[in-house]
Amino acid sequence: MPSETPAPVAFTLPLTRLTFADPLRWLALGWRDFVRAPGIGLFYGACFAAMGWLLLVLFQRAPAYVLALSAGFLLVGPFLCLGLYDVSRKLERGERPGFGASLTAWNTRTGTMAIFGGVLLILEMLWGRASLVVFALSFDGMPDFKGSLLALLDPENLGFIVAYLAVGSLFAGLIFAISVVSMPMILDRSTDAITAALTSLRLCLTQPGVMLLWGAAITLLVVLALLPGFLGLLIVGPVLGHATWHAYRQAVGEETGAPG
Repeated sequence: MPSETPAPVAFTLPLTRLTFADPLRWLALGWRDFVRAPGIGLFYGACFAAMGWLLLVLFQRAPAYVLALSAGFLLVGPFLCLGLYDVSRKLERGERPGFGASLTAWNTRTGTMAIFGGVLLILEMLWGRASLVVFALSFDGMPDFKGSLLALLDPENLGFIVAYLAVGSLFAGLIFAISVVSMPMILDRSTDAITAALTSLRLCLTQPGVMLLWGAAITLLVVLALLPGFLGLLIVGPVLGHATWHAYRQAVGEETGAPG
């Protein structure tokens, strides 16, 4: 029997040299895919908005987790966008995307995606725990939801603000670095979670300028989408999902057997 093709190795995959214009190109391609399959995109956008409303209710009961869970919700978006990646992949191949197929896109790589999702969940839990520690060391007792937000805006709490944002930046940067192209790569190739995460991390470390710009663009668009009662996520969510697919497709080349 013919041997199975070996999974690509993180350090032999060539990475395309990106430019600062590429994030805008990815967004344009993401918008194009959304327009070509608007019904599917709006469904996933509605899911993002509904999750935002649900998290807002939960935040009021656990104020110390507000920033960690908010940013985490946005950063694990690639795991929630598998259906959108499947749509973009089919459009790229000239195939007709289907709603049912997008819902079950994960079933071909269930084990690998579960492992990667578990890693993200652990990082989220560590982030939340670290946030609680910062709160505990900064205040006598836990402030309520309103008090938490006021504490972040009060210049007298500069030490707390710096520590809280430093913890958030550390975990946010790590999650973004290992996941920015990981999930579309797992969906698209016969690769394991470690290879996908290392490839994503390698991309961010070797091209930090472009990837920081991409991360900033994602953050800005999502923050703007949150302002009108999360309704902006109806459009921004799916467009970013499709754009992430195109970021992966441009950035990560095929295995050549030589160091990239």
